[in-house]
Amino acid sequence: MKWFYRCHSCGATYDIVPGRYLCDSCTKRQDKDRPLEGVLEAEWEGNTDPHAVPLPVGEEWFPPIPVGNTPLWAPMRLRREFNAPKLWIKDDTCNPSGSFKDRASFLVAAFAGRHGAKEIVLASTGNAASSMAAVGAAAGLRIKVFLPATAPAAKRIQVLQYGAELIPVDGTYDQAYELSLEYSNRTGALSRNTAYNPLTIEGKKTVSFEIVADLINAGAGAPEHVFVPVGDGAILAGVYRGFENLLRLGRMRNMPTIWACQAQGSSALARAFASPHSGNRAFGDPVPSNTLADSISVDVPRNGLHALAKLKIYRGRTVVVSDAEILAAQKMLSSSTGLFAEPSSSAAFAGWLKVREAVPAGECCILLITGSGLKDIKSAAQGLGLKH
Repeated sequence: MKWFYRCHSCGATYDIVPGRYLCDSCTKRQDKDRPLEGVLEAEWEGNTDPHAVPLPVGEEWFPPIPVGNTPLWAPMRLRREFNAPKLWIKDDTCNPSGSFKDRASFLVAAFAGRHGAKEIVLASTGNAASSMAAVGAAAGLRIKVFLPATAPAAKRIQVLQYGAELIPVDGTYDQAYELSLEYSNRTGALSRNTAYNPLTIEGKKTVSFEIVADLINAGAGAPEHVFVPVGDGAILAGVYRGFENLLRLGRMRNMPTIWACQAQGSSALARAFASPHSGNRAFGDPVPSNTLADSISVDVPRNGLHALAKLKIYRGRTVVVSDAEILAAQKMLSSSTGLFAEPSSSAAFAGWLKVREAVPAGECCILLITGSGLKDIKSAAQGLGLKH
């Protein structure tokens, strides 16, 4: 099997080696105040194990920590209450750090081991940081994270507890992102930044393989709708990437409708999707984010162009929900299923609640729950009317 990176924008190909993140020609044309252009996709050729997930790093390089294979389960009370017999929850709160982001960190750590890299750096709103810190601890890697000082305390404590170096940033996620890139470029440390290192998307695609396999095992058919919380757009692109692989392998016939669920206070992708313009022009000028769903709070979606292209190619949909709707959904999900999800994950459920009457009751819907509510109890307390 041959692996290489392919630019999703211009089609240029590159070897998969440390230090290769962006397409040279597309990056030169990029307006730095717009979403990144030239983020690469990994492509593969040849036959593969019909039951395996094709990944560019061998199994022997992955660190000894149980990432992935999270439950897909039926929320029976919600099914009955909303007449939704094919509603499912993909529960990635069961990953070691309590976050979907472990999938990307797992592959990046394996790549680091394969190529002898000793240090990984990233910026994060919190979940990617605590995730990389956890997986890095298992792999014996040095992890440096640039994190907004306003990130929830639980996520900051996780980073430190796992032994990573935390650099608090008195500013936004976007500012932390730029600082992490400067450090990576200056020192040669491997960047794990979402939508910058293409391996993050390859790692995230594993969720699609699990969803399809679990539905087959349950005799439940194929996924028809998947509700995904969206900030940068990298999880969305990863989900699409997985389904693209599955279609190519012949394990499914149709691309599901992917719903990009965004907070009203951070909805750049939804605005771009509705724009009459294309490419960078669709995003317009950056709008400062303002939402309690910190994990999907971004001014400039770093994987915006890539995610927008996928939504348009496959006729995906967007849905925007308010913070009040997110908090209400968080409480309903907890009290009806026993699953306590953080606000960003609850945005996926809030999105489903908002559009469910437009989705036929007999169609299979997946809620992708990406993070534990214990990561941000301050927001949950706000939703309950409590002081914290």
